[in-house]
Amino acid sequence: MPDVPLSEVAALARRNDPDRFFCALFAPPERRETLFVLIAFNAELARARQVASNPMTALIRLQWWRDALGEVQAGNPVRRHEVSTPLAEAIRQGHLDAAELHAMVDAREAEVEEDVPSRGALLAYLRGSAGGFAVAAGRLLGAPAESLGALQTLGAAYGMAGVLRSLPSQAMHGRCLLPADLLAERNLTPADVARDPRQPGVAEVGRQLAEEGLALARDGKAKLGRLPKGAIAAALPGWLAARDLKRMLAKGWDPAQPPHPRGLGDRLAVMWAGWRG
Repeated sequence: MPDVPLSEVAALARRNDPDRFFCALFAPPERRETLFVLIAFNAELARARQVASNPMTALIRLQWWRDALGEVQAGNPVRRHEVSTPLAEAIRQGHLDAAELHAMVDAREAEVEEDVPSRGALLAYLRGSAGGFAVAAGRLLGAPAESLGALQTLGAAYGMAGVLRSLPSQAMHGRCLLPADLLAERNLTPADVARDPRQPGVAEVGRQLAEEGLALARDGKAKLGRLPKGAIAAALPGWLAARDLKRMLAKGWDPAQPPHPRGLGDRLAVMWAGWRG
């Protein structure tokens, strides 16, 4: 079969979030494009802090998305943007819920703060950001209401793996999302880690969080039950999370090194879970 060219928003999703893009390929064709829109929207929220030169600029970027969502809810014309335009259409068609998207924007404000003060604050951020994405994806794909909590937990596990995988990138930008209270137990501050993630104690904190993330992944899987075939794509990032977190718990993991590149084993794990349903 000839390759089908990707839409603009699908290409954005693949470029900015290849993990979730790959998982989205297991969604029903009639819902796949909207899932790409959700992935692209989430990537825009993640970029708000990544590309900002200072916290105020990041907050302005997040407010831009709040305003865009508010325009949709009010029935007003939506500002033209490669993501906001299809996002507005998905909301108006009832495929995505504006309130859930607002909550995803709010959760990203934790990235703008000077540091993440505690383990509890980190978990709240993960449940609202990556967990919020998983809930929105599950609802879009027709997951039963009773499965949404488990999907949020799986999403939080994927978010935890993402925080730990991105430690070198965070340091390059002078940032650290590790909880300040856990670092303080090792006489470290987030600023110390941002300067040099190779310092003694950073890997220990990382492994502690990896254990917690792996527990989230296992708990989410245990409580998920059997999703309808069409909704399994919402849960698949949790399988990648479990593989990543196990790597971080293996001997020799170095939080200052770039993350393990995606390989055939990762893709096969997602494919197997997707085909099994």
